[in-house]
Formats: sequence, C-alpha cells, structure tokens
Amino acid sequence: MRTTGFDNLRVYRAAEDLADSIWKIVIGCETFARDTVGRQLVRAADSIGANIAEGAGRGSFQHNRRFIRIARGSLNETRHWLRRAHRRKLLSASDTERLSASF
Repeated sequence: MRTTGFDNLRVYRAAEDLADSIWKIVIGCETFARDTVGRQLVRAADSIGANIAEGAGRGSFQHNRRFIRIARGSLNETRHWLRRAHRRKLLSASDTERLSASF
C-alpha cells in the first residue's frame, strides 16, 4: 500500500494500534456489552486516527490543527469509555492498563 504523509506519523500508527487492540477485545464481548459500551469505545478509538488522516488531507495548517484537536477529543472519549468498560468489568485491570499505556 502506498503511503502518504499521515501514514508515517507515529501518532497515527499508535492510534491504529490502539483501535485494533480495542476491536479485538470488544469483538469477544457478549452482545449487550458489545452493543453498548463496546460500540462507543470502538467508534471513539477509530475516530482518533480518522481525524489525524482527515486533517492531513485538508491541505492547510489551520485545518490540520483543527482535526488534531478533534483527534485529541476522541482520545479523551476513548479514555472515558475505557474507564467505563473497566468499572463495568468488561475489561480486566491488565487490559485497561495496557491500552491506557499506549497513549
């Protein structure tokens, strides 16, 4: 696959890795957990990388900066859903710590 600017950013690759790790955990959850907290967690995590990519493709520093801020908001939302999943016993302490350590 040919790479463009954002593909080579460490932060983008870290966002991809985080989203993929979350997906692997959520896909194994029972239906109710997967359809509530799991769905929100996956969407928030996927939005981090998506906003980095979109900002890079907008062609201006101002647009890129705006989408980086949105990505930071998605990261905070992901943190929130990780906390909810852990408190509701959908994630183990070790999974929560491992995922949290990636950001």
